[in-house]
Amino acid sequence: MASPLSSGIPRARNWRLWLAGFLVLIAALAAGYTWLTLSWSYSSGERAGYIQKFSQKGWLCKTWEGELAIVAIPGSLPEIFKFTVRDDKVAAAINTDMGKRVALSYEQHVGIPSTCFGETGYYVTRIHPVE
Repeated sequence: MASPLSSGIPRARNWRLWLAGFLVLIAALAAGYTWLTLSWSYSSGERAGYIQKFSQKGWLCKTWEGELAIVAIPGSLPEIFKFTVRDDKVAAAINTDMGKRVALSYEQHVGIPSTCFGETGYYVTRIHPVE
């Protein structure tokens, strides 16, 4: 009768297979979590104001980062809304409308594991001028 440990594969190789399988499982769980946080939005909405800062940033993962100055009453201090743009077409539209009052449609994503996908959790999906 053969013992359960003698399956034809040496013990050291059996241990390495378990380790490789565990690492693949961890990588798949991390990729799945990242995909879930980027595809599922926690909230969505619109904010109106003036784009005061907009630039492309990142060493490896380039994203567009900006600031929208929201002024409730003329002469008061503005509230600053920091946002991220991942779509180059939306970024081009924002660059075109700099200096004008605009409304930004955004989605908020919570729990994104890295700043490689943007510095903020607010991803702008659309822009339109406000008259």
